[in-house]
Amino acid sequence: MKRILLIEDDVSISELQRDYLEINDFQVDMALDGPSGLEMSLTGAYDLIILDVMLPRMNGFEVCRGIREQKDIPILMVTSRREDIDVIRGLGLGADDYITKPFKPAELVARVKAHLARYERLIGKKETKKDIQIRGLFIDPDSRKVLVNEEEAVLTTKEFDLLYFLASHPGRVFGKDHLFERIWGIDALGDLQTVTVHIRKIREKIEADAANPTYIETVWGSGYRFKD
Repeated sequence: MKRILLIEDDVSISELQRDYLEINDFQVDMALDGPSGLEMSLTGAYDLIILDVMLPRMNGFEVCRGIREQKDIPILMVTSRREDIDVIRGLGLGADDYITKPFKPAELVARVKAHLARYERLIGKKETKKDIQIRGLFIDPDSRKVLVNEEEAVLTTKEFDLLYFLASHPGRVFGKDHLFERIWGIDALGDLQTVTVHIRKIREKIEADAANPTYIETVWGSGYRFKD
């Protein structure tokens, strides 16, 4: 049974979400504030974390950063404010997806199942993946580490997946819709702007000059291409 950590300070909302998840055969633990949620995230063996943005004592952005410093598991952020969505996109916090309130519990369950299924496929395919080394860039799919001129670049889950996919197909152009469906696996529920943001964050981490990239090239009107 998959274990879910639900970090939400509204008890009634938290209990409703827990009930729907448990009906769908998930084991759910709850945390009601940021610090306890972060501690449980780092000490517990969870398969996915549902993280509300507005939390007492420590907001969801801070919790997300703390989790990403030590763990690589799916994080679904929940927000009720449009400006929070912009922050999630713009800062590259490491969240795998976001969902806005109000939402139907069935949608939450669908998002959870989609991310867990995709993460399991990723883990299951690790052994068949090969290291990629091109110019000063080295990508190890087993350890999920990226080295740039022998210095480690720390990428989030989706940043790594996106970089590895593009680098695995050098010279090919992929549209945003294709990349979103391939990496996130839930194109009907997503936002193609997410791809743009992740490409920008990857460039900031692996390029000497993000404004003049040498690895991931923008093909205007078509998408992105990894330079071979």
